[in-house]
Amino acid sequence: MRINRRNFINLSSLGIAGFTLQGFVNKESMQVQKPIVIATWDAGLNANKGAWEVLSKGGTALDAVEKGVMVTEDEISCCVGLGANPDRDGHVTLDASIMDHEFNCGSVAFLEKIKHPISVARKVMEKTPHVMLVGEGAQQFAISQGFNLESGKLSESADKTYQQWLKKSEYKPVINVERQNSKNANSQLEDKYKAPTRFSNGDWNHDTIGMVALDANGNLSGSCTTSGAGFKLRGRVGDSPIIGAGLYVDNEVGAVVATGQGEDVIRVAGASAVVEHMRQGKTPQEACRLVVEKIRRIKKEKAADIQVCFIALNKNGEHGSYALHNGFNYAVHTNEGNKLIESPFSV
Repeated sequence: MRINRRNFINLSSLGIAGFTLQGFVNKESMQVQKPIVIATWDAGLNANKGAWEVLSKGGTALDAVEKGVMVTEDEISCCVGLGANPDRDGHVTLDASIMDHEFNCGSVAFLEKIKHPISVARKVMEKTPHVMLVGEGAQQFAISQGFNLESGKLSESADKTYQQWLKKSEYKPVINVERQNSKNANSQLEDKYKAPTRFSNGDWNHDTIGMVALDANGNLSGSCTTSGAGFKLRGRVGDSPIIGAGLYVDNEVGAVVATGQGEDVIRVAGASAVVEHMRQGKTPQEACRLVVEKIRRIKKEKAADIQVCFIALNKNGEHGSYALHNGFNYAVHTNEGNKLIESPFSV
């Protein structure tokens, strides 16, 4: 039936509130897939297991996304946690953010010598009137909340990579970091996954563990944690701790996290932009694609040198992703199991 103003008014008068203009989809009859958690990259498989321990017992999405990414912060990788690659001055600095279903959010940036920045970010959200703390102030706050101050010594693998990098001191991005076993079967990855060595021969790289979840009560939350770009200028902060860029949650619509070159995610307020496209009726994948394509238009020929990716989860438990280049994947855990999905991409 053709929809015009008179028909629309007539439908409204009949009380047909569950229909939308896009094909008269009855939203009330849609089956919501919950609980569900999704996370960036193949490291998300292990992270999802940590989150699922919470979700499978009826726990909150907020607890799940904190516990999940803490798994990755504990691992030795070049991009997350104290074992990560340092800045060009040899110091590991960490960024993280967390957001719940009521728009409560907290983040830390340029945090040093604290093992779990995601948990400090949650303390910022719950114990202060602020959203973000940075640098020495963030560290002092963490200590006041009972977090231990670590040594700051580079991990063996990070130190080896840093010494190799110092030979040329080049700040040259690679589109995707190496991902061991990324082509293996999902069953093998689920059962035998071990933390990958993500070094790309000492070149600069960008990566994050980002996670969003929908719990059994139908509430969304998200988290994001990273050491940022390896061998970055001291003081550099990317998109991960910025609410609306690296992470955004709107409990009426969906939740989104980003990974890749943070500067270009910040330019377009990436995560919130994806959420707004979902609000307008786009699927999670389509919403991610629209923002990635905008970045591609902005960067023009320079888009060949960067990677930007988004993952999204809507209120109905539908998920999707999109990347600028091939090579990105994300992990999905539901009652049916934990699997890795290769992301569609632009170029």
